[in-house]
Amino acid sequence: MADISLSEAEKRYIVDGVKLGIRVDGRERLDYRQLEIETGLVSTANGSARVRLGCTDVLITVKMEMEPPPPQQPKDGQIHFFVNCSANAAPEFEGRGGEDLATSLSAMLDRLYSSPLSLDTSRLCVVPGKHVKVLYVDVEILECGGNLFDTVSLGVKAALWATRMPRIYITGEDGGELEFMVSDNPQEVDRVDVSNAPILITHLRITENLTVIDPTPEEECCGPVQVVVGVTPKGLITTTQQLGAGTFAPQTLSASLKVIAFYYHPHHAHTFWECSSLFTLVAASGQFSSKT
Repeated sequence: MADISLSEAEKRYIVDGVKLGIRVDGRERLDYRQLEIETGLVSTANGSARVRLGCTDVLITVKMEMEPPPPQQPKDGQIHFFVNCSANAAPEFEGRGGEDLATSLSAMLDRLYSSPLSLDTSRLCVVPGKHVKVLYVDVEILECGGNLFDTVSLGVKAALWATRMPRIYITGEDGGELEFMVSDNPQEVDRVDVSNAPILITHLRITENLTVIDPTPEEECCGPVQVVVGVTPKGLITTTQQLGAGTFAPQTLSASLKVIAFYYHPHHAHTFWECSSLFTLVAASGQFSSKT
């Protein structure tokens, strides 16, 4: 994914460091870079979040609309994802490069949130068969500094968590059409339950039988193939996708999946976040900062 030119000596230096357990920036194989999440940035949206993971920077906004449901899902709301990879974020996003990556990211997010176990869309229903809430999630890539899929998934979950939808009341019926009232009380809002929403975790196979989490652009140049895994807070793996040309040895892939399920399980959540040197959450109501 990274469009960086490294010499063979530079690549060997990076790979040899991983073999010794120390990456170029001092992290171990399962360590994350500094992570910052800020919510409530865009006042015109129902929800928003900005995530910075290392040098990767993304902005996500969520807007809610009332629309008729599809005939095959009359009692379920909808969620749609749109990704924009601006050429200002990375040179490789110019032309078809950015379009192909945006399509791949959108498809992965659709798969990630398609299961009712991830997001209960029935709670977005207003009138079965007639009116449901539709969430439009726009992802803007501001800067690409490696590990884009993981960063976007964290931003989407944070933006959905921050989403506030005004409460809608049915006040009557006129000529066969329902009449609605939208509450103007800022305290009367509906939230999106993201307690089971998954995130993406990427393992880069940087050399034979060795993978790293949260790769930098330089590490992505050294690794021929990545596996992106969607995992819920209960440690359930919901989706996988391979990126790049190459193969994973069965034992390497199995070990990577076990690590992901282990670290993100609630019983080991503290261990998972120990992979990050600093986790900072800046919410609209204040700031939470936790060092591990």
